[in-house]
Amino acid sequence: MQIDLDRLRETPLSRDPFDHVAVPGFIREEALEPLHRDYPDVGKPGSFPVASVSCGPAFEQVLKEIQSPEMTAAIEEKFGIDLKGRPTMVTVRDRCRDRDGQIHIDSKGKLVTVLIYMNPPWEESGGRLRLLRGPDDIEDYAAEVPPNEGTLLAFRCTPDAWHGHKPFEGRRRAIQLNWVVDESYLKREQRRHRLSAFLKKFKAA
Repeated sequence: MQIDLDRLRETPLSRDPFDHVAVPGFIREEALEPLHRDYPDVGKPGSFPVASVSCGPAFEQVLKEIQSPEMTAAIEEKFGIDLKGRPTMVTVRDRCRDRDGQIHIDSKGKLVTVLIYMNPPWEESGGRLRLLRGPDDIEDYAAEVPPNEGTLLAFRCTPDAWHGHKPFEGRRRAIQLNWVVDESYLKREQRRHRLSAFLKKFKAA
Protein backbone atom coordinates (compact mmCIF):
# COMPACT_ATOMS: atom_id res chain seq x y z
CA MET A 1 0.00 0.00 0.00
CA GLN A 2 1.07 3.57 -0.62
CA ILE A 3 -0.53 4.73 2.65
CA ASP A 4 0.63 3.71 6.12
CA LEU A 5 -2.45 2.77 8.13
CA ASP A 6 -0.34 1.42 10.99
CA ARG A 7 1.19 4.87 11.45
CA LEU A 8 -2.31 6.37 11.54
CA ARG A 9 -3.49 3.80 14.10
CA GLU A 10 -0.44 4.32 16.30
CA THR A 11 -0.58 8.13 16.38
CA PRO A 12 -2.50 9.32 19.48
CA LEU A 13 -5.65 11.35 19.07
CA SER A 14 -5.32 14.95 20.25
CA ARG A 15 -8.32 16.69 21.83
CA ASP A 16 -6.95 20.25 22.04
CA PRO A 17 -8.66 22.30 20.69
CA PHE A 18 -10.89 19.57 19.15
CA ASP A 19 -10.47 15.93 18.17
CA HIS A 20 -7.76 15.61 15.53
CA VAL A 21 -4.74 13.57 14.50
CA ALA A 22 -1.71 14.70 12.48
CA VAL A 23 0.41 11.97 10.87
CA PRO A 24 3.64 12.89 9.05
CA GLY A 25 4.70 10.08 6.72
CA PHE A 26 1.19 8.77 6.12
CA ILE A 27 2.12 8.50 2.43
CA ARG A 28 5.07 6.11 2.32
CA GLU A 29 8.34 7.69 1.25
CA GLU A 30 8.76 5.44 -1.79
CA ALA A 31 5.30 6.48 -3.04
CA LEU A 32 5.95 10.24 -2.95
CA GLU A 33 7.81 10.65 -6.25
CA PRO A 34 5.25 8.77 -8.41
CA LEU A 35 2.41 10.53 -6.59
CA HIS A 36 3.96 13.94 -7.33
CA ARG A 37 4.31 12.90 -10.97
CA ASP A 38 0.69 11.73 -11.26
CA TYR A 39 -0.93 14.49 -9.17
CA PRO A 40 -3.51 16.45 -11.21
CA ASP A 41 -1.93 19.53 -12.78
CA VAL A 42 -4.89 21.82 -12.10
CA GLY A 43 -2.90 25.05 -12.23
CA LYS A 44 -5.72 27.09 -10.65
CA PRO A 45 -6.88 27.87 -7.11
CA GLY A 46 -9.95 26.28 -5.54
CA SER A 47 -11.19 22.76 -4.85
CA PHE A 48 -11.81 20.41 -7.78
CA PRO A 49 -13.68 17.08 -7.63
CA VAL A 50 -11.43 14.25 -8.71
CA ALA A 51 -13.85 13.36 -11.51
CA SER A 52 -13.16 16.75 -13.14
CA VAL A 53 -9.35 16.42 -13.35
CA SER A 54 -6.84 14.17 -15.07
CA CYS A 55 -4.40 12.13 -13.02
CA GLY A 56 -1.99 9.23 -13.36
CA PRO A 57 -2.06 5.68 -11.95
CA ALA A 58 -0.16 6.41 -8.72
CA PHE A 59 -2.70 9.09 -7.79
CA GLU A 60 -5.60 6.79 -8.70
CA GLN A 61 -4.13 4.10 -6.46
CA VAL A 62 -3.96 6.48 -3.50
CA LEU A 63 -7.60 7.45 -4.12
CA LYS A 64 -8.58 3.78 -3.92
CA GLU A 65 -6.61 3.25 -0.73
CA ILE A 66 -7.94 6.27 1.16
CA GLN A 67 -11.52 5.28 0.29
CA SER A 68 -11.02 1.63 1.19
CA PRO A 69 -12.84 -0.23 4.00
CA GLU A 70 -9.51 -0.47 5.83
CA MET A 71 -9.07 3.31 5.85
CA THR A 72 -12.66 3.81 6.98
CA ALA A 73 -12.15 1.32 9.82
CA ALA A 74 -8.98 3.12 10.94
CA ILE A 75 -10.80 6.47 11.05
CA GLU A 76 -13.76 4.93 12.87
CA GLU A 77 -11.45 3.47 15.49
CA LYS A 78 -9.45 6.68 15.88
CA PHE A 79 -12.46 8.96 16.38
CA GLY A 80 -14.96 6.53 17.90
CA ILE A 81 -17.45 7.21 15.11
CA ASP A 82 -19.65 4.89 13.05
CA LEU A 83 -19.18 5.58 9.34
CA LYS A 84 -21.05 2.54 8.07
CA GLY A 85 -22.96 3.47 4.93
CA ARG A 86 -21.59 7.02 4.86
CA PRO A 87 -20.48 8.15 1.38
CA THR A 88 -17.05 9.63 0.72
CA MET A 89 -16.16 12.72 -1.31
CA VAL A 90 -12.69 13.61 -2.59
CA THR A 91 -11.48 16.94 -3.94
CA VAL A 92 -8.02 18.23 -4.80
CA ARG A 93 -6.31 21.58 -4.48
CA ASP A 94 -3.29 22.73 -6.44
CA ARG A 95 -2.85 26.45 -5.82
CA CYS A 96 -3.69 28.90 -3.05
CA ARG A 97 -4.85 32.54 -3.15
CA ASP A 98 -4.17 35.20 -0.55
CA ARG A 99 -7.81 35.16 0.48
CA ASP A 100 -7.90 31.37 1.00
CA GLY A 101 -7.57 29.89 4.46
CA GLN A 102 -9.90 32.25 6.29
CA ILE A 103 -11.15 30.97 9.65
CA HIS A 104 -14.10 28.58 9.25
CA ILE A 105 -15.67 25.29 10.26
CA ASP A 106 -16.62 22.67 7.70
CA SER A 107 -20.26 22.30 6.70
CA LYS A 108 -22.72 20.30 8.80
CA GLY A 109 -23.01 17.69 6.05
CA LYS A 110 -19.41 16.59 6.63
CA LEU A 111 -18.62 14.15 9.43
CA VAL A 112 -14.84 13.79 9.17
CA THR A 113 -12.32 15.76 7.13
CA VAL A 114 -8.99 14.25 6.06
CA LEU A 115 -6.32 16.40 4.40
CA ILE A 116 -3.27 14.83 2.77
CA TYR A 117 -0.64 17.36 1.82
CA MET A 118 1.72 17.02 -1.14
CA ASN A 119 4.26 19.86 -0.99
CA PRO A 120 8.04 20.11 -0.54
CA PRO A 121 9.23 20.92 3.01
CA TRP A 122 7.26 24.05 3.87
CA GLU A 123 9.32 27.15 4.67
CA GLU A 124 6.59 29.79 4.44
CA SER A 125 4.88 31.24 7.51
CA GLY A 126 1.57 31.35 5.62
CA GLY A 127 -0.29 28.27 4.49
CA ARG A 128 0.27 26.29 7.72
CA LEU A 129 -3.12 25.07 8.88
CA ARG A 130 -3.92 26.17 12.41
CA LEU A 131 -6.43 24.42 14.66
CA LEU A 132 -8.03 27.26 16.54
CA ARG A 133 -9.67 27.76 19.91
CA GLY A 134 -12.32 30.05 18.43
CA PRO A 135 -13.51 31.92 15.34
CA ASP A 136 -11.93 35.30 15.93
CA ASP A 137 -8.13 35.07 16.14
CA ILE A 138 -5.77 33.20 13.79
CA GLU A 139 -3.08 33.53 16.48
CA ASP A 140 -5.15 31.69 19.11
CA TYR A 141 -4.26 28.16 18.02
CA ALA A 142 -3.49 24.88 19.77
CA ALA A 143 -1.77 23.15 16.84
CA GLU A 144 -0.21 24.14 13.52
CA VAL A 145 0.32 21.66 10.68
CA PRO A 146 2.73 22.50 7.84
CA PRO A 147 1.48 21.09 4.53
CA ASN A 148 4.53 18.87 4.00
CA GLU A 149 4.40 16.02 1.51
CA GLY A 150 2.88 12.83 2.88
CA THR A 151 1.37 14.44 5.99
CA LEU A 152 -2.20 13.54 6.95
CA LEU A 153 -4.43 15.71 9.13
CA ALA A 154 -7.84 14.35 10.15
CA PHE A 155 -10.48 15.92 12.38
CA ARG A 156 -14.12 15.53 13.30
CA CYS A 157 -16.37 18.19 11.78
CA THR A 158 -17.87 19.59 14.97
CA PRO A 159 -19.29 23.06 15.71
CA ASP A 160 -16.05 24.02 17.48
CA ALA A 161 -13.62 22.73 14.83
CA TRP A 162 -12.39 26.19 13.78
CA HIS A 163 -9.38 26.20 11.48
CA GLY A 164 -7.58 28.39 8.98
CA HIS A 165 -4.16 29.61 7.94
CA LYS A 166 -2.28 32.83 7.41
CA PRO A 167 -2.25 34.14 3.83
CA PHE A 168 -0.20 32.39 1.19
CA GLU A 169 -0.23 32.63 -2.60
CA GLY A 170 1.25 29.92 -4.78
CA ARG A 171 1.30 26.15 -5.10
CA ARG A 172 -0.17 24.37 -2.08
CA ARG A 173 -1.30 20.88 -2.98
CA ALA A 174 -3.78 18.95 -0.87
CA ILE A 175 -6.10 15.98 -1.26
CA GLN A 176 -9.28 16.37 0.80
CA LEU A 177 -11.37 13.35 1.77
CA ASN A 178 -14.67 13.66 3.59
CA TRP A 179 -17.16 11.20 4.95
CA VAL A 180 -20.55 12.87 4.55
CA VAL A 181 -24.02 12.36 5.99
CA ASP A 182 -25.80 10.85 2.99
CA GLU A 183 -26.03 10.52 -0.79
CA SER A 184 -28.25 13.58 -1.22
CA TYR A 185 -25.63 15.81 0.41
CA LEU A 186 -22.92 14.17 -1.70
CA LYS A 187 -24.84 14.80 -4.92
CA ARG A 188 -25.49 18.45 -4.01
CA GLU A 189 -21.81 19.00 -3.27
CA GLN A 190 -20.73 17.23 -6.46
CA ARG A 191 -23.05 19.47 -8.52
CA ARG A 192 -21.73 22.55 -6.75
CA HIS A 193 -18.10 21.56 -7.30
CA ARG A 194 -18.72 20.65 -10.95
CA LEU A 195 -20.31 24.04 -11.59
CA SER A 196 -17.47 25.81 -9.78
CA ALA A 197 -14.85 23.84 -11.74
CA PHE A 198 -16.63 24.67 -15.03
CA LEU A 199 -16.75 28.37 -14.21
CA LYS A 200 -13.06 28.39 -13.29
CA LYS A 201 -12.17 26.75 -16.60
CA PHE A 202 -14.45 29.19 -18.47
CA LYS A 203 -12.82 32.18 -16.81
CA ALA A 204 -9.38 30.81 -17.64
CA ALA A 205 -10.25 30.29 -21.33
